[in-house]
Amino acid sequence: MTSVPTPIPSRTQYVLDAIKHRILTGQLTPGQALVETELAAQFGVSKTPVREALKTLAGTGLVVMSQYKGVTVRMVDADMAREVYDVRLLLEPEALRRAVTKGASLDAARDALTRADGATDTAERSLANREFHRALYLPCGNPLLARMLDQVRDQAALVSAVAWATDPSWEREAAEHREILRLALDGDADGAAGALHAHIASFVRRAFPEPLPTEGEQ
Repeated sequence: MTSVPTPIPSRTQYVLDAIKHRILTGQLTPGQALVETELAAQFGVSKTPVREALKTLAGTGLVVMSQYKGVTVRMVDADMAREVYDVRLLLEPEALRRAVTKGASLDAARDALTRADGATDTAERSLANREFHRALYLPCGNPLLARMLDQVRDQAALVSAVAWATDPSWEREAAEHREILRLALDGDADGAAGALHAHIASFVRRAFPEPLPTEGEQ
């Protein structure tokens, strides 16, 4: 028999969503401590839903739980960013290629792009951009492939939040999003997949460039 996932209690889900939102919009920064008692007081709940929410966030890679340091927002470095984006480069363009090939509806991607263009703050635009990418790969026809991309989705958003804090590149990425969607809506599966690959690769290169080799490595 297939096991059914245990549903998350509503209070835990509320705290989970709130903490995740704060992390992915930069209100909670990498390395910042997450103290159960403080969070419980802020959200008006007991420590139990906070503790469960933090465990779930640790499972998705957004926070780190340490016996000595407690719980902190995950730090983002170049190695972490490249690992996450390497997975996206391997899987996301192929998922989009399959979605376009099978003629899947991309209305959700169009709607997300419209919301991103009309966003009034960086938090709103960041969330809309996340939905845009998910709307491209979700209808790929392979639920396992979609779930694998969902598993790195939060970590990718954390990388983006850190990068945008130092070098906002909204307009450039918005233009790339529009081109990806145009190719997809035209039915050009290979073109859309190629544009998406270039979009993901260029972002991580700009945000976390490879270090120049030392004299001994040349």
